[in-house]
Amino acid sequence: MQYDLQLNGKTHSVDAEPGTPLLWVIRDELKLTGTKFGCGVASCGACTVHVAGEPVRSCQTMIEDVADDEVTTIEGLDSKAASAIQQAWVELDVPQCGYCQSGQIMSAVGLLSENPKPSVTEIDEHMWGNACRCATYQRIRAGVQRAAEIMEG
Repeated sequence: MQYDLQLNGKTHSVDAEPGTPLLWVIRDELKLTGTKFGCGVASCGACTVHVAGEPVRSCQTMIEDVADDEVTTIEGLDSKAASAIQQAWVELDVPQCGYCQSGQIMSAVGLLSENPKPSVTEIDEHMWGNACRCATYQRIRAGVQRAAEIMEG
């Protein structure tokens, strides 16, 4: 079936069966590999993208469910929150292996877009469910806090 997918500010015509996870359309059809496959059951966050501005797990979001929405991947991030997160990640050397980082960044940008001054508890609650195999959770939390400071200043 043919779908018109609004992705990173452009319309892409894709051929996919109904029930195809958005993750596979993004990676296999459109060749955007920043969004990662982690678990396939929406538990790890590696596949996080934004749909209509909200972080969602693309491994469990079907192509037909996003037909009318703008989808943004890590490759298409372009906002004040995204710039602040990217700057903070570099300043604090947040990633270790990097595999989970696109999902971590997508979730963090989602948080700062709706709450530019989150508390530590709010950061932990929002970022919960984004697994980091290297356990850099303290650096991730510090990165979100630093990005909030950058946005404020």
